[in-house]
Amino acid sequence: MSAKFDRRHFIAGGSAVLAMPFVPRGASAQGTSQGTWPSRQIRMICSYPAGGQTDLLARAYGEFISKQVGKTVVVENKPGASGAIGTAEVARAESDGHTMLCSISTTYIMNRVVIKNPGYDMDKDLTLVSVIPGAGLLLIANPKTGVKTLEDFVAFARKSGKVNFGTYSAGSAPHMTINELNKQYGLNIEPVHYRGEAPMWTGMLEGTLDAAMGSYTAAQSVLQSDRGTVFAVHSKKVDALPAVKTLPEQGATSKFFTVSGFSGWAVPKATPQPVVDRLAELCVAANSDPKVKEVLATFVLESAIGFKATNDLYQRELPIWIESAKSLGLEPA
Repeated sequence: MSAKFDRRHFIAGGSAVLAMPFVPRGASAQGTSQGTWPSRQIRMICSYPAGGQTDLLARAYGEFISKQVGKTVVVENKPGASGAIGTAEVARAESDGHTMLCSISTTYIMNRVVIKNPGYDMDKDLTLVSVIPGAGLLLIANPKTGVKTLEDFVAFARKSGKVNFGTYSAGSAPHMTINELNKQYGLNIEPVHYRGEAPMWTGMLEGTLDAAMGSYTAAQSVLQSDRGTVFAVHSKKVDALPAVKTLPEQGATSKFFTVSGFSGWAVPKATPQPVVDRLAELCVAANSDPKVKEVLATFVLESAIGFKATNDLYQRELPIWIESAKSLGLEPA
């Protein structure tokens, strides 16, 4: 498949099948030591709106799973409260492997800090199955700043006294990045919170932001119009921008700059382990599917990883996210 994937066409297709189940091609269901699984259609609840990255991942991986197990996989979008609404519904579902959640690290980790009563306890109510480690987020400066490196940005911020920096929500990775840079360098960067990446990048296009941080794909409008200069990536290199160094490579020392975040799947806590393992195997196998590969390439994402690697990643990154989030001083809503 070509990497020049037209995201608008895929979104249109995903929206068109919003209420339609995937049609399986397999003739028989896969078995586990718990008996025949699945015995009926699988609900995959996506806790974010149709047409976005999480939704498109749910549909691509769900279609692959459907073909393999011989049962329909129906994707249902249940957005709201930073993913908490859909997640709470999965947490209350029967633990038989016929209900899955597709969400992101904000839902799995951050909500315990920023939402007083999210309706679920991640550690008690859900089991992570498989995740896709996040791509490196870009730090982009307005060209008028003359910033090309982190050193330039720090110097500009010190000279200016106060710099504004766009984020796509309070408590987001960009918000925590600003906080960590302020602490290390003694700066006074002011976060400007938007309701999502699209309006944030519009702010950059309009020239109202000194800098902002977000995904490679969503930032294309800024980059292609030369309204922004990438001066760093958050935690890992981006293949499309090999010359741009990470924050740690440029001297930033916070542990938060070692985490990547992730998207992925979870099931109710008591789901039998053989079913969890089978679902994880299917998510990993889906990485080779042409449609899945195209979605991953579109959002510059890595591949889904297995159950053990997923939970190792979660346990490794969890305390770092929590520590950084708490240092923001946000009152849970």
